[in-house]
Amino acid sequence: MKMTLIGGIVAGSTMFGAVATAQETLTAVHAFPGTLIYTQSFLQFVDKVNKAGEGVVQIEVRGGPEAIGMFQQPDAVRDGIVDMVYTPGSFYGGALPEKDALVASNLTAIEARENGGIALIDEIHQAKMGVKYLGWFDSGVSYNLWMKNEPKLDANGNLDVSGIKLRGNAVYNAFFTEYLGAQVIDLPTTEVYAGLERGVVDATGWTQIGLIDLKWNEFLNYRVEPNFFSTDLGVIVNLEKWNSLSDEAKKILQDTAIEHEKESVEALRLKRDQDFAALEAGGMKVVELQGEARANYLAAAREKTWGRMKGLMAESPMGDGNYDTLIGLFYNADLDK
Repeated sequence: MKMTLIGGIVAGSTMFGAVATAQETLTAVHAFPGTLIYTQSFLQFVDKVNKAGEGVVQIEVRGGPEAIGMFQQPDAVRDGIVDMVYTPGSFYGGALPEKDALVASNLTAIEARENGGIALIDEIHQAKMGVKYLGWFDSGVSYNLWMKNEPKLDANGNLDVSGIKLRGNAVYNAFFTEYLGAQVIDLPTTEVYAGLERGVVDATGWTQIGLIDLKWNEFLNYRVEPNFFSTDLGVIVNLEKWNSLSDEAKKILQDTAIEHEKESVEALRLKRDQDFAALEAGGMKVVELQGEARANYLAAAREKTWGRMKGLMAESPMGDGNYDTLIGLFYNADLDK
């Protein structure tokens, strides 16, 4: 009986061990602090995966920029230091300029997935960076220019940024410098609050949501319309790690990513409306460009970004052969009429 019992325990231990080892784990980091709405959206995705993937696949979040610097994260996932990163494509635009198709997009991830745009972006990520592009999260949210002081307009109604200390960023520097003629001061997101407080900068581009989370509204008093661009936040996975996963684990991750692409669009649009209402209740004023000035502003934001993409693509070994295809998949001119 003892031998039978021991044999049963060993067999049971082996069985449970097999179950335990069958569960696959991916380590992950996120670009922005945990308090920011975009990070919270990613963590919701993680919760969904961990619920759907119990016993099969789990995501273990190691932290944000305090764990790995935000600009080092794309290299970290490519090199296998971490398995998954949630980050703007603009943080690795030097390696993959095609991400500008998302920046200048007027579509959501839902439409870009349906028309094959995300499949092409995934293919390019795998070929150029050795990472799987799992999903484009929090799409459908645009950018605005936010300012401390009342914006100046020239005689033709164009925005005049002379004398403005404008915070720069890889996402919109081409637009700000080449069209607006701005002198930019590059600051990472984590340093902008202090920059505004100390007067290092007095204006910044930022998305339609998140200003309150970051407390930048303590200094910024004006929002310039129209809004421009789209967020380019996505989840990338080390390709070797992705290929090592079971088909079941891959399906859970991909299906959940597609589900979150859809749900995050509506959730963040609601958050945008709530933030705008709260900001305006707190005294935020809106300055609208009109007529030709408005049209030129929007066209420049789009075309300067496309120009940057084409130039950088032409310098890469793969060339710019996907340029027209990407624009066709991520931009619908009829929506801007």
